[in-house]
Amino acid sequence: MPSRVEDYEVLYTIGSGSYGKCQKIRRKSDGKILVWKELDYGTMAEAEKQMLVSEVNLLRELKHPNIVRYYDRIIDRTNTTLYIVMEYCEGGDLSSLIMKCIQDRRYLEEEFVLRVMTQLSLALKECHRRRNGGSTVLHRDLKPANIFLDGKQNVKLGDFGLARILNHDTSFAKTFVGTPYYMSPEQMNRMSYNEKSDIWSLGCLLYELCALSPPFTARNQKELAEKIREGKFRRIPYRYSEELNSLLSRMLHLKDYLRPSVESILQSSLISDYIAEEQRKHEGRARRKSSDPERAARAEQSVSAGLRVKEQVLRERERALKEREERLEQREQELCARERLTNEKLARAESLLKSYNLLRQQRALSPLCPSDTDEGTQCSPGPKVVRFVGEHKENQRPERAQCVRTQEVELMKRLRAATRRVQALSEVDTNHQLKCRQLHAIR
Repeated sequence: MPSRVEDYEVLYTIGSGSYGKCQKIRRKSDGKILVWKELDYGTMAEAEKQMLVSEVNLLRELKHPNIVRYYDRIIDRTNTTLYIVMEYCEGGDLSSLIMKCIQDRRYLEEEFVLRVMTQLSLALKECHRRRNGGSTVLHRDLKPANIFLDGKQNVKLGDFGLARILNHDTSFAKTFVGTPYYMSPEQMNRMSYNEKSDIWSLGCLLYELCALSPPFTARNQKELAEKIREGKFRRIPYRYSEELNSLLSRMLHLKDYLRPSVESILQSSLISDYIAEEQRKHEGRARRKSSDPERAARAEQSVSAGLRVKEQVLRERERALKEREERLEQREQELCARERLTNEKLARAESLLKSYNLLRQQRALSPLCPSDTDEGTQCSPGPKVVRFVGEHKENQRPERAQCVRTQEVELMKRLRAATRRVQALSEVDTNHQLKCRQLHAIR
């Protein structure tokens, strides 16, 4: 299914020009960060449309680690807009890097310059000597603004808008295109040119990385053209090696046939270590690519196993939660039963207390009840009682008073026992209420 504009989310605009806009986007399906060039082809001439089609076809064919990767194209016929979706290079371009070095008043390290030379030469080799037997591609617009850096500071050659396809190695282009500062003498002279023109532009670019300014500068294009035709430039700063200066001088030779080819540059001892490093990276990528199906199968098996383990863990946790819920419900039932029992006991204790109070009131109203304040006196006044020694009937209290006293003692004992039970039940009730609140909080 072809992609749509709705499949991407625009984050912000990176740059804009007469051709359109370059925007940073996010692919909604997987969140991958990309960029797209938004081009309005409705206002383009037929030649410009043809050039745009050529760029899209070139980007689809050119697949190299040091060339900006092409992902997709979207044609919005309603708004006559073409979107070219490409790799996002978070490191920016070399033009921004050079400006920052000028502001910081510092030079780039020779190691970085040589690594840029190596990776750009490999990218140009892919263009000039196609591995799949395709036609030679001239970039024709090599400049710092078209060279990008990824997150690992690897070089990515981009913007093939002015690229030209040559059907044979002996073919020459004649169109006057490109940026004047990096234009070769044959282009300035309106002569035929080939891939050696890209070598001149590469030399100008590397020179600017070292000197932080192009080898040929002028106040106007006519003066610039004269300086380029003359071919004289200052040596790069002496902090850089003589081997690098010599190689740049050969790349900026006025006669194109005396400039080194891409293969000659890559065979230079100056960058042999970097070539070996790039080869190791290429072999590592090839191994990863060859093992991708096997790795994908292993990854799928691992994911499936992980999902099964997670499912089993979730089932066990669910079972444990159910068991815990059952225990909590059983505990709640037990607490409810204890609460009912406590209420019943408390009701009985209150009933006993009421009975005791009623009995005391009855005793206070009874004529045979002795006074609580003076137990030594009799309940009713009368003549003085003569007391006899021994177990005489007159020396004993009446039977009814004795029964009342016995009943009072028994009730006092029961009252004390009931009081103790009331206190114990009150403590149980307090603990029960606390546990009920904890139980409700857990649930």
